[in-house]
Amino acid sequence: MIDLPIEFKNNMKQILNEEYDLFIDTYNYPPYKGLRINTLKISDESLLKEFNLTSIPWCKEGYYYNNSTPGKHVYHEMGLYYLQEPSAMSAVQALDVQKGDMVLDLCAAPGGKSTQIASKLQGEGLLVSNEIIPSRAKVLSSNIERMGIKNAIVTNEDPKKLVNNFAGFFNKILVDAPCSGEGMFRKNNDAIKEWSMENVLMCAKRQEEILDIAEKMLQDDGTIVFSTCTFSKYENESVVEKFLLKHKDFKCEKQERLYPHKIKGEGHFYAVLKRNGIKEYKKLEYPVLKKMDKNFVQFASDTLNIPLSYNLCYGDNLYYSPKVNLNGIKTLRVGLHLGELKKNRFEPSHSLALALESKDFKNVVLLDKDSLEVKKYIAGESINSDVKGWACVSVDNYPLGWIKGDGNIAKNHYPKGLRKEL
Repeated sequence: MIDLPIEFKNNMKQILNEEYDLFIDTYNYPPYKGLRINTLKISDESLLKEFNLTSIPWCKEGYYYNNSTPGKHVYHEMGLYYLQEPSAMSAVQALDVQKGDMVLDLCAAPGGKSTQIASKLQGEGLLVSNEIIPSRAKVLSSNIERMGIKNAIVTNEDPKKLVNNFAGFFNKILVDAPCSGEGMFRKNNDAIKEWSMENVLMCAKRQEEILDIAEKMLQDDGTIVFSTCTFSKYENESVVEKFLLKHKDFKCEKQERLYPHKIKGEGHFYAVLKRNGIKEYKKLEYPVLKKMDKNFVQFASDTLNIPLSYNLCYGDNLYYSPKVNLNGIKTLRVGLHLGELKKNRFEPSHSLALALESKDFKNVVLLDKDSLEVKKYIAGESINSDVKGWACVSVDNYPLGWIKGDGNIAKNHYPKGLRKEL
């Protein structure tokens, strides 16, 4: 049995009454493990049959897995799925994201909910994913890249600063707020060590502040989903009640608690907060450049079967990006990073490889998922190949990354920061 704080247990007794013993008994068992397939890349779980998957009831893209290590599989490197705690999938389901929505994920790292939102957008509309802590923002940006997301902007800002640029901009906002983490005690021993009522109340105050900031960026007819992974009423229902008292133009359409003794997952809470107003329609624009760099044009012609253009240049880095005001905002990712202009050449990004399909490349080197070649490629080694120029390394018809060959040896362009032993 996990050693739980006495005050936490007393609080749970008051909340659960006769269900308390059932709840406490769950701490004798390990947490459930889940993954969510990336519908930007695959449409069902059939490719992943080796992981022995069973469906998660509240998320049609979500699956439990047992006795396997999908995090160490090449499919994970290609972004075919995201490892995510099952209960954590519930909040985005409640947000009801549709194609073309303008969505803000205000507290987004490490990226589970952002990548879930992006899969529902299906490449249309806009996702702005924000994380205030720089190191966590980098992890968030890496996960956005791995999942092949084209229409996301990753920012690293205090939420207050975003209001100047995005007042009344979004029609859907997710506030997966920092919390005391009571719902993660089975998974995270550090959350138990750091728990105190003082921390619970501090988190509640911060959640109230974040919600007040979020509503300033919401359209008149928009929706906020507020979620936590804690059981405390101070951080859940009380925060919602205080928000509704302050903001009379909102109503709570639904709120739900997920308990580990009732579902196969950890503790979670979400509330759907709907603003009563007139629906707005904002059309997202993508600026067009009339002239392209000749090295970029040559690369696209030689390498791809699809048209490719850029509309934004930061230094020598080229992006395809929506027209959004980011002045004064610390930004890690501005739409799809295409690559970098270097002396007399264009070098494509890893993001571009993962955002495309194998059929989009003129040259494709196919590797078997269980082969030694795949392991060597992810470790950063060169490949024996007769390919000349840029080519896509593909596994089961899904892009894994770039190589550049001279007809005998192909240089490995898998990013150094991602190289590992599988």
